Amino acid sequence: MYQVLKPLLFKMAPEKAHGLTVQGLAATLSIPGVSHAFRATYRFEDERLHRTVFGLPFPNPVGLAAGFDKDGKYYKNMSSLGFGFLELGTVTPLPQAGNAQPRLFRLPQDRALINRMGFNNEGVDALVSRLKKEGRPGNTIIGGNIGKNKVTPNEEATEDYVKCFRKLFTLVDYFVVNVSSPNTPNLRALQDRKPLTALLSTLQSLNQELATTKQRTDQLGALGTLTHPKPILLKIAPDLTDGQLDDILEIVKDTGIAGIIATNTTIAREPLTTDPEAVAAIGNGGLSGAPVRARSTEVIRYLCDKSGGTLDIIGVGGIDSPAAAREKLAAGAKLIQLYSGMVYYGPGLVRDINRELV
Repeated sequence: MYQVLKPLLFKMAPEKAHGLTVQGLAATLSIPGVSHAFRATYRFEDERLHRTVFGLPFPNPVGLAAGFDKDGKYYKNMSSLGFGFLELGTVTPLPQAGNAQPRLFRLPQDRALINRMGFNNEGVDALVSRLKKEGRPGNTIIGGNIGKNKVTPNEEATEDYVKCFRKLFTLVDYFVVNVSSPNTPNLRALQDRKPLTALLSTLQSLNQELATTKQRTDQLGALGTLTHPKPILLKIAPDLTDGQLDDILEIVKDTGIAGIIATNTTIAREPLTTDPEAVAAIGNGGLSGAPVRARSTEVIRYLCDKSGGTLDIIGVGGIDSPAAAREKLAAGAKLIQLYSGMVYYGPGLVRDINRELV
């Protein structure tokens, strides 16, 4: 069905097409009986796909990357497509409109996207409200990707991450600290060793504090199972040098965070076959999709080798086929995430990857 609709969708502005697609999915799944048919078509379940990573039980290793459902409006619908986990966000403390449109561009010749969305989202309170109302879709793991508001100076960025962390603590299974988007001015400076160590150390301390407080509440109120600290992951850029990746490994060790998501979009424009003048006319933004596949895999392999295979990594970047998924896993990723690949391949990509892995 998607391949039939794809030519029509590709005639629309990418952001409009994305909105219509997820709204159409929601409307379709609201029809009695359709949800079951979707699950039968798109879900592939097998106990051999189960993974325990960061101490969490993943029903399969294929997840939805952050950015697809920033505000948690469609995550229950997306679970019908067979994902083992869904990452919501990036969310910021206050709502923000993001950058001016157009801000999302297709490069069909390269099976790629360029975006400069700028953390457009309705704010953490809106996401909290939806998660409380909608609940969890079955056994699907939910992640919360958190960032800072554009107007917040880097010197005060930690407080933005703290606000999001506090409000989402009881509602998500793991957290992702996003300091690697190229679309918020100066955000990537937070990847430097000193500010990043301070940020992650603060969140880890808060993590322990909130878990202890929640445990005490559960014990006194007899509310059931005790809450443990949440896995905290760091999402990094593919543009880091080997020296910077070595620093990242030291920071992971020093702060005790659970792992890495490799990688975010790239500011590089190679290798591309799209006309250079057309690419230049698009302007700034992060490049995702097939062109980032090789570098993302290279970063995963480097981190895995340097850590002796002990680092838990989620691989993302250019996964648009079962073969690309296998490549990431062979390089050392324990889990993988999709976004741009689904735009070109369609929602059946999740099913086909899981089937191929088995």
